[in-house]
Amino acid sequence: MDDDSRHFRFFNPERLAPELDRSLRGLEKDRVVRRIWGRDATVWKTEDREISNRLGWLSSPRSAEDEVPALEAFAASLRGEGLTRAVVLGMGGSSLAPEVFARAFGTGDGALELEVLDTTEPGTVAAAAERLDPGRTLFVVSSKSGTTAELVALFSFFYDRARRELGDARAGGRFVAVTDPGTPLEALAKSLRFRGTFSGRPDIGGRFSALSAFGLLPAALKGIDLRRLLLSSRTVADACRVETPDENPGARLGAILGTAAASGIDKLTFFVPPPLRPLAGWLEQLIAESTGKEGKGIVPVIEDVPGSPASYGKDRLFVELPDAGAPGRDGGVRALIDAGAPLVRLTLEDPYSLAGHFFLWEFATAVAAHCLKINPFDQPDVESTKKKTKDILAGSGRAGGAAPAGQSLDAEVLTIAGPGRSKSAGETLARFLGASREGDYIAVLAFLPPREGVETLLAGLASVLRRKHRLPVTLGFGPRYLHSTGQLHKGDGNMGLFLMLTEADMPDVPIPAVPGVERPAATFADLFAAQGRGDGMALADKGRRVLRVEIEGPVEAGLRELTSLLG
Repeated sequence: MDDDSRHFRFFNPERLAPELDRSLRGLEKDRVVRRIWGRDATVWKTEDREISNRLGWLSSPRSAEDEVPALEAFAASLRGEGLTRAVVLGMGGSSLAPEVFARAFGTGDGALELEVLDTTEPGTVAAAAERLDPGRTLFVVSSKSGTTAELVALFSFFYDRARRELGDARAGGRFVAVTDPGTPLEALAKSLRFRGTFSGRPDIGGRFSALSAFGLLPAALKGIDLRRLLLSSRTVADACRVETPDENPGARLGAILGTAAASGIDKLTFFVPPPLRPLAGWLEQLIAESTGKEGKGIVPVIEDVPGSPASYGKDRLFVELPDAGAPGRDGGVRALIDAGAPLVRLTLEDPYSLAGHFFLWEFATAVAAHCLKINPFDQPDVESTKKKTKDILAGSGRAGGAAPAGQSLDAEVLTIAGPGRSKSAGETLARFLGASREGDYIAVLAFLPPREGVETLLAGLASVLRRKHRLPVTLGFGPRYLHSTGQLHKGDGNMGLFLMLTEADMPDVPIPAVPGVERPAATFADLFAAQGRGDGMALADKGRRVLRVEIEGPVEAGLRELTSLLG
């Protein structure tokens, strides 16, 4: 059986019966859709803590139209100045929607190529410096708070480079800020004479900010038609106003997500063709950070193509993003449907309909959180890693020093040093992964260079883990995942086995001193290592199961050895 909708199609709804019908009736009886649009915080909690002041995303599809003229005028003002590329410096909600736009759309005539830099891995930063010409690059410095450590480090590095090459008077003209009013970044942009500053809305949280200046300025710089983009989101927003949940795509999708998770079907597995992988990354943050708290959570799992039905547990709800001719995918999806797996199939007419999907999933996530009785707009555990990282850097000056007073190390550290099979290392890995329980997942947390060869080897590692242990496997590069799935890791029901991979040998790339900016660390290597170690400690403090694997020597060789030990 299947359930048809103009926006998505749900196969095998009987897998969620009768709970789904009960959830839909409850949404209608409690007038949840009307109350969400009325910005009623009691939809989620009796006490209004960071709820009613985080609902500005509801009006984004229409209110953002007021920002379009200024955004387009700014983009037009850059033409003829020799600029060829815009680079977003940001993390999480500031980087994930721009990454979608960068990959899904072509570059308009006379517009700038768009890319995102959201890592503090020193080799990656150094490579970007070699590749990016400050005279031809516009840096979009993007942060709601204006104090994100990664953002501060990246800005300091590239501003210092622009200042040395272009001079103090011209350097600021290669930067534009996107931040909330009154932040330190807004003041810094003024003092250093940035080319411009665009304000975010304080009533829109970072992961709900795709249809605000954080997403729309990068889109404008790439030459995307903002009015057409917002039209797609308005169409879906209007559909999400329908008060009958069965006829409201966002409410129905949210009921499916929330009902499934409450029933133990909490591994939301996306099948994603490569061009839409950034959309899956955006969805991962939205869902994981919004629902992973109070011992609950929906775990996003991203896969390229389906496995056999027998390779999956009963905790899977599948989502098929539009196919791009992935070999064997249609047959794999059909096999899952025929086996009775619950599966949502999305429709995507063209890249501009992505904005409609942004709103659809935002609304659905809000409804799913209502079903789970949690607040989707806070992130109570995110600060723990930031604090541990600061403590490590303040206590030792470098990430390799002693742990902060009163704290222990995150977990046993296993060293992998390239070829040469180690029996004891294999036994340690087997013992750690063999302690899994029903309903668990494995999270590979890679504080490694996010280059193509490493990504390929990590995908192979994840595949080995998936086949051998028959568990969902998620993969995230640090520090990016800290702003995406980090809340889920610490806030869910302790379902994760965390295999943290770190590199021992990194280039020493200094973080320059810039007037008015407090450096988070002396070097990118210090910051990167401290973030990995700090997150391991934060996970351990929450009673999570963590094994840190430190790779000595070439990363690729270490990953091959690790995969061999696991396989």
